[in-house]
Amino acid sequence: MPENKSKFLVPAVAAAVVVAGSVAAYMYFKGPLGDSSGALDSAKVIPSTALFATYITTDSQAWAKLQQFGTPEAQKLVAKGLEDFNKDMFPDSNISYEKDIKPWVGGVMIAVLPPNPTKPAQQKGPSGAPNTPINIQQEPNILMVVGIKDKLSALNFANKLKSQKGVKIQESDYQGQKITETIENGKPTYSVVLNNSHVVFSPEKQAVEKAIDTFKGQPSFASKEGASSIIAKSVDVKNTLAQIYVPDYAGMVQQLLAQSPQGTKLPPQTLTQLKQVKSMVAGIGVDDAGVRVKAIANLDPQLSKFQYQTTPAKIVGQFPTETFALVSGQGISSGWQTLVEQSKDYPEFKQVVEQARGQLKLVNIDLDKEVFGWMNGEFAFAAIPSDQGVLKSVGFGGALVFDTSDRKTAEGTFTKLDTLAKTQQINIAKRNIGGKDVTEWQIPQQGALLAHGWLDQDTLFVAIGGPVAEAVADRKSQSLDNSDTFKNITGSLQKPNGGYFYLDMDKTLSLVNRFAAQGQPIAPEANAILTSIRGLGVTATSPDKSTSELEMLLALKPNTTK
Repeated sequence: MPENKSKFLVPAVAAAVVVAGSVAAYMYFKGPLGDSSGALDSAKVIPSTALFATYITTDSQAWAKLQQFGTPEAQKLVAKGLEDFNKDMFPDSNISYEKDIKPWVGGVMIAVLPPNPTKPAQQKGPSGAPNTPINIQQEPNILMVVGIKDKLSALNFANKLKSQKGVKIQESDYQGQKITETIENGKPTYSVVLNNSHVVFSPEKQAVEKAIDTFKGQPSFASKEGASSIIAKSVDVKNTLAQIYVPDYAGMVQQLLAQSPQGTKLPPQTLTQLKQVKSMVAGIGVDDAGVRVKAIANLDPQLSKFQYQTTPAKIVGQFPTETFALVSGQGISSGWQTLVEQSKDYPEFKQVVEQARGQLKLVNIDLDKEVFGWMNGEFAFAAIPSDQGVLKSVGFGGALVFDTSDRKTAEGTFTKLDTLAKTQQINIAKRNIGGKDVTEWQIPQQGALLAHGWLDQDTLFVAIGGPVAEAVADRKSQSLDNSDTFKNITGSLQKPNGGYFYLDMDKTLSLVNRFAAQGQPIAPEANAILTSIRGLGVTATSPDKSTSELEMLLALKPNTTK
């Protein structure tokens, strides 16, 4: 988004409120204000052509909840950021966001509209040759709707801004409504007050005119098919900070790509894939664990081919507590079958699949049966720290664990892989780790590059690096699922679910700092934010074929400032 569209917020609001001035308005402004700053009311003045909209609450209690998190360094950084924001928005003025704006601003809805239609420019050719039309790509319009929760405070602020130096205000009439043009530092912003309860503004006059048309009765975002239901749908997050509404997911992606500098057009097959998601609503809130995001997608069950499977999450217990990153799920084999089926409609992807099959056939391995076919249970991929052997230079290794009901096929596959490794001058050795028979691919003077074995009758593991194999096969610390960090980050996520994405920020940051010490260190500001984060947990659920839900928790450390 260009700078002139991203920094027009507060000056425009003030100019719009100037329209409401006069003694009569002053008396009216003293009256009580209803709940007109909600998302649904704001959506009623946004044109139905809006691609998506975001509603941001100004409830001080919800935002104050964030103050219970963060290190002292992070708290100082946030305080400085707010101070800089006030200076940037009101340079050379005595206006304060806390005193002059916060008291009257209600919820803020930001909508993205398609760009204004333009006629193609003509490129002049040689004398006598016809001119060639040039398609000029335009950026989407940004439209903001701000609820007025305290009309008297809004009027006082408008009068104060009107007296500031360097602010020029002009008015024009459209459909009986006064549009205010505010010019500050040479940049115009257009605004209007509708029904004395909302300020609508944009850096484009035509966007404000469309909002007035909507206010006068043209179709609104609130009445758009798919939009009204998702606006009314409650996303279960505490202390909601913002909600995002996408009524036509495929249409939004299609239009945004078409408006890109490359003017990308989606092939029919890709558009069909996108249409699996009909609409989406997401909410961002704050609770005792940190910042939580929940998204609900409304699916087309006729187009959606992927079959959601819940996981028992028992496989997480196969990893040691020092694991700092993990991805788990269920049924790789069925997912692969779905991808293969859908690749028939994508020549490029189908070619990649056939090439992979062909390459493995050269070494007598069937990709579908011997690689993906037996991966029919729960699985997890994890990163575990280690600075020994082949892992010394990178500081960590990886582990893959699979539950399978077809042990015979899995063993046959790894027998073939072991034989293939021998042809590459890799030493294949057997050893016992924690009572488990493990096969290692060894490199002279560096130890095991890779190891694989069985943790129980149905659970296979593959480890990158000998130390990681020892950590998994002969786990001496408590299991990851019983660790306090894992519980704090994932314990409040919805269950049952389709698996986890898990990240322990402290352990991750120690590795990042290790590499940063060898090159460019992390900036103090970035380090202050990162050290305030406990970790990240993500999971997905699907209660029925028409609904998919995603939940993410950015777990934060409590504020230690006294």
